[in-house]
Amino acid sequence: MIYKRSSALFAEAEKVIPGGVNSPVRAFKGVGGTPIFVKEAKGAYLYDEDGNRLIDYINSWGPMILGHAHKPVVDAVIEKAKKGTSFGMPTEIETQIADLAVSMVPNIEKIRFVNSGTEACMSAVRLARGFSGKDKIIKFAGCYHGHSDSFLIQAGSGASTFGTPNSPGVTKGTAKDTLLARYNDLENVAELIEANKHEIACIIIEPVAGNMGCIPPKKGFLEGLRTLCDANDILLIFDEVMTGFRLSKGGAQELYGITADIVCFGKVIGGGLPVGAFAARNEIMNHLAPLGPVYQAGTLSGNPLAMAAGLAMLAELNSDAEVFNRLAEKTAYLNEGIARVLNENGIVHTINRVGSMISVHFDEGEVIDFDTAAKGNNDTFKTFFHGLLEEGVYIAPSAFETWFITDALTYEDLDFTINAIAKVSKRL
Repeated sequence: MIYKRSSALFAEAEKVIPGGVNSPVRAFKGVGGTPIFVKEAKGAYLYDEDGNRLIDYINSWGPMILGHAHKPVVDAVIEKAKKGTSFGMPTEIETQIADLAVSMVPNIEKIRFVNSGTEACMSAVRLARGFSGKDKIIKFAGCYHGHSDSFLIQAGSGASTFGTPNSPGVTKGTAKDTLLARYNDLENVAELIEANKHEIACIIIEPVAGNMGCIPPKKGFLEGLRTLCDANDILLIFDEVMTGFRLSKGGAQELYGITADIVCFGKVIGGGLPVGAFAARNEIMNHLAPLGPVYQAGTLSGNPLAMAAGLAMLAELNSDAEVFNRLAEKTAYLNEGIARVLNENGIVHTINRVGSMISVHFDEGEVIDFDTAAKGNNDTFKTFFHGLLEEGVYIAPSAFETWFITDALTYEDLDFTINAIAKVSKRL
């Protein structure tokens, strides 16, 4: 494929945008080469500035669950835009989407809309601290909750030590209140709690990790976290920015039958527009201003365009009882096809899948946490990524990201993808 225009646009972007991108993974640093500039998208396909068509497996990192430029969503946004794009005042549609979201998700009674998943997770942790009167939090290595200071933390020197900043600009004072645990390791979590008795406000987790590839929770892991939280007066926060309204109508809570105290949303809830939300039972949410002392605000929160897009998306997911089965079936079909062609070509690999999230790891061992995800052969992944790009298939430009399946994908698209992987695997 030819990428002359994308290359030229990237060179221009580098002059005025740090690194030429507004979010680092887009820069292709993890795979090498020059990023692709998108001109438009429809359904399951991206069309770049050089006229190439690509089957899309990132889908704006998750929200395009029904496909790009989905007509009900686009129509809803257009109609709202005609009446004004933002007011900084209450609108009826905020209540409408709140009512729908609360009805779809177990264990929530009130929801607050914000402008991104990062903002949702940041606000959820502040609310947990304000509600509990405690300062420390536990997060898991490899789980990404946005770029708020509290989350940009790397491991300390031992299981019960404080985390340390992993980005300049994050203070040691902030880092000392974040404890880092190993995903799928209940014993490690229990050790952290024991070493910091009565100091931990919350545990925040992606119930299905999506930022070290797709990593499911081991059987009993989420249940164990719920038990530990209940026994130690700790709030459990599910970051369902990726999994919410994607794995089921009620997200991971419904899929696994585990209730969280606070749930964060993004991606799908905005239908592709910038939006996030966090939700909980009344007892917790009533601590938020203006009802309570925990302050959180945003001029563009609940803006009518995002609310219109989100309402159209959630309404369709709520009314289509089979959509999540279709998505899971397509993902299983893709999983089986990828495994078959990689095995036929002797490529060492592991595939993880939950619902419509899937990832390919070039290592033969079980991938259950960040350390095991990091064992994958990144050189093989780079060849895999660029090979698929040449064949007309776009996956995440990082070995540490999940793929997202959209209902707009046909089985012909899936077969095309499997055949492309068969061709590329001969070069691996």
